[in-house]
Amino acid sequence: MKGSEKKLPETMDNQHKPQTPPGPGRSTPVKKEKPKKDPRKKLFRPERMLILASSPHLGTTDSVPKIMWTVIAALAPTVVMAVYYFGWPALRTILACVAAAVVTELIMNYVKRERLTVVDGSAVITGLLLALTLPPSLSLDRSILGSIFAIAIGKQIFGGLGYNIFNPALLGRAFLQASFPVAMTTWTNPNTARFANIDALSTATPLGAFKFEKITTDYTSLFFGNSGGSLGETSALVILAGGIFLLLKKYADWRIPASFLGTVFIVGGIFWLINPSQYPDPVFHLLSGGLMLGAFFMATDMVTSPITSAGCWIFGSGAGILLVLIRLFGGLPEGVMYSILLMNAVTPLINRYTRPRVFGELT
Repeated sequence: MKGSEKKLPETMDNQHKPQTPPGPGRSTPVKKEKPKKDPRKKLFRPERMLILASSPHLGTTDSVPKIMWTVIAALAPTVVMAVYYFGWPALRTILACVAAAVVTELIMNYVKRERLTVVDGSAVITGLLLALTLPPSLSLDRSILGSIFAIAIGKQIFGGLGYNIFNPALLGRAFLQASFPVAMTTWTNPNTARFANIDALSTATPLGAFKFEKITTDYTSLFFGNSGGSLGETSALVILAGGIFLLLKKYADWRIPASFLGTVFIVGGIFWLINPSQYPDPVFHLLSGGLMLGAFFMATDMVTSPITSAGCWIFGSGAGILLVLIRLFGGLPEGVMYSILLMNAVTPLINRYTRPRVFGELT
C-alpha cells in the first residue's frame, strides 16, 4: 500500500541508484576530477633513489678536462720563466710543440673515427711537457716531429688517453734523443739580450759541467733558473710551487715525488759521503737537471703511475735509484727521462703485486 511505504534509509545501495535525468532547461554541473597523484613518484625522487653501479663510487666534481687544464695552469709559471730566460726561441718551441700535438690529436681522432678529444687538454699538456724537456736551440721541425711522435705513437696507438703505457711527452723526447743526439745535447746560456737577434752562446748544463769537468754551479742559479739546460730546468722554485699546488688539489699523489726526491737525496748523499770529490752532494742532485719537473709533473701521471699507495712508494724509489745510477755511472749526465720510462714499463707489475687483498680472498 502507498501509505505503508516507508522511506528507505540512505544506504550505500541507495546512494548509487540511478538518478532521474534533469528536465528541460536544467543541467547538472560536471565535477572535474583531479588527477590522482602517482604515489610511486615519491619513491623516484633523486634524493630517494637507490642507484646500483659497480665500484669505484667517487663523489667528486672533478673531470678529466678540469684536471688537465689545472695542470696546464700549474705549468704556466715555468713557461713564463722559460721565456724570460731564453726569449723568443723558447716561446717558438713551446707554441710549435703544443700546436703540433693538437693537430696530430685531431688527425688521429679523424683517422680512428672517434670523438674529438682535444678539448680535454691532454694533447696540450703533452706538447707543453715535451717542449719543456727540449733545448732552447732545437729547430722547430725537430720539435714538431717530436710532438707528432709523442701523440701518434706514445698515446693514440695504444688507444688514447688512459691506455698509454709510457708517458707520451717523455717518449717523444726519447725519440728525439735517439734521432738527433747532437742537437739534443747542445745547450744555450741565458743572456741579457734575450729578445735580440743574436747568436746564442753554447754552454754546458750544471750536471754536464760537474760530470765531465768537476765544475760546480751556484745553488742560487739552480734555484732561480739562471743556468743552462732545457726549458723546464729554468727555475726549481716555480716548478716546486706548481707541484705543491697540484698536491694540494690532490691531482698528483704526494707519495711519488716524496719517494722520488727522497731516494735521490739519500742515495746521492751516500755516494757523496763516500767520495765528495768524485760525486756531487745531494742538494745539487735535487736542484739540477729536470728532476723537479719530472718528479712533480711526469712521474705523477695518472695513467702511467701505480694506483696503489705501496706501488707509488716503490715507483718513486725505483725511479730515484735509477736516476742516481745513470747520473753517476752512465754515459749521460742526466737520467730523469730514462728512469721514469723504465718505471712506467713495470707499473702494471707493481699494481699487480701491491693490490690490496679483498676481504674473503683466498691466498
